[in-house]
Amino acid sequence: MINHIKYLFFSIVLLAASCRGQSVENEAIRIKTGAEQTENYISLISNKNVAVMANHTTIINGSHLVDSLLNLDVNIVKIFSPEHGFRGDAEAGEIIKSYIDKKTGLPVISLYGNSKKPNLNDFKDIDILIFDLQDVGARFYTYISNMHYVMEACAEMNVEMLILDRPNPNGFYVDGPVLDTSYKSFVGMHPVPIVHGMTIGEFAQMINGENWLKDSLECTLTVIPCANYTHDSLYTLPLNPSPNLQNMLSIYLYPSLGFFEGTYLSEGRGTEFPFQVFGGPDLQNADFTFTPKSIDGVSKYPKHKDQICFGVDLRGVNADELINKREINLEWILFAYSNIKDKEHFFNSFFYNICGTDQLKKQIIEGKSAEEIRKSWQPELENFKEIRKEYLIYKDFE
Repeated sequence: MINHIKYLFFSIVLLAASCRGQSVENEAIRIKTGAEQTENYISLISNKNVAVMANHTTIINGSHLVDSLLNLDVNIVKIFSPEHGFRGDAEAGEIIKSYIDKKTGLPVISLYGNSKKPNLNDFKDIDILIFDLQDVGARFYTYISNMHYVMEACAEMNVEMLILDRPNPNGFYVDGPVLDTSYKSFVGMHPVPIVHGMTIGEFAQMINGENWLKDSLECTLTVIPCANYTHDSLYTLPLNPSPNLQNMLSIYLYPSLGFFEGTYLSEGRGTEFPFQVFGGPDLQNADFTFTPKSIDGVSKYPKHKDQICFGVDLRGVNADELINKREINLEWILFAYSNIKDKEHFFNSFFYNICGTDQLKKQIIEGKSAEEIRKSWQPELENFKEIRKEYLIYKDFE
């Protein structure tokens, strides 16, 4: 009874905070994340030992989900964290160790350190695991890989998994080459295109339904959907999802500029505008310059550190144009390859993992046009779109 009273009081406080400065009508149509709808899942976690897969984006109206649930006397016993860490302040690729969270006193188990999958000891005395991370909708953004391994561990250890869904800011289109499983890695584990157009809840249902877990295991899964969301919705993230995605323009550009991670050129890490520029010391026919610097917690060892890079500045790109086009832009990677002096070292081995195929590299070297490359994607893309329909929770884009 006390818990229910506390829950009612807490809900009133959250509702008041979210409605402050808004009309009742606006509140009714506002997109609400799964996490915000506490009334829809509190009964599923009451009187259970709860683990939470979380980071700094795991919020409810400005309050961290972990803090909110602890205030409701939910028995959280452990936190799991992905790339960039629980507080979201570790740079991409930085190895993160497990530790005790100072604020809550809870153990934080890193799933971006020595192991990317929880083990039997990690799951000891856990009844249910809550997964709540803000994804950005690109195959090479690693939170969906984290989710795969957590689902697999839950299935192996007979632990329920509860996904509190969040909108996909790039969920209004599907595009890119479909991954060839020969190039499966942590930056691409599933045969899906670079832009898959699904929320994490929908993606988890696909992982289960397509038998992608080891030994065709199936995770006992419950998804709390977002309210008032469709795949035509444009959702502005309340927080940066990771240190190098610092605004919505970078999030819209990310699926296109992610290709540069697999090349000699910089994608803007080590600047104040990562994933909004690209370039290198010997890129020709580019008059914009930038100099990557070491930035603690963001990009300690950027490509071409302290070197002047010639490149292309995309900060003036109109975000509405990107949204309306609904496709990955290939012109930038084609321009870069055409105008680089050292073509022999343009690509690195990571390019295959980012693309999920060896075909794109061959097509770029052969001088194929963007239109020709896009045409080669279509048969597998159309097949994926048909499979995707089976797992959608929300009305699809028009």
